[in-house]
Amino acid sequence: MKADIHPKYEQVQVTCSCGHSFTTGSTIAKDALSIEVCSECHPFYTGKQKLVDTAGRVDKFRQKYGMKK
Repeated sequence: MKADIHPKYEQVQVTCSCGHSFTTGSTIAKDALSIEVCSECHPFYTGKQKLVDTAGRVDKFRQKYGMKK
C-alpha cells in the first residue's frame, strides 16, 4: 500500500435516537455519530413490522392477483 493516501480508520461512538449506543470503526473525522434508526429500534430487526395498507391497496392486490379457490 502507498503511504499517506488512506484515511485514518478510528473508533467512533454511535448514538441512536432511541438511546442505544455502540462503538464501531469508521473513517469519519468525528468522535461521535448520531443516527435516527439502529438495529435495536428498526421494525425489520425487532419483528414489530406492520403492514401499512394505504387506501386498500393490499386488499386490491390480493383480490386481483390472489390465488383462486
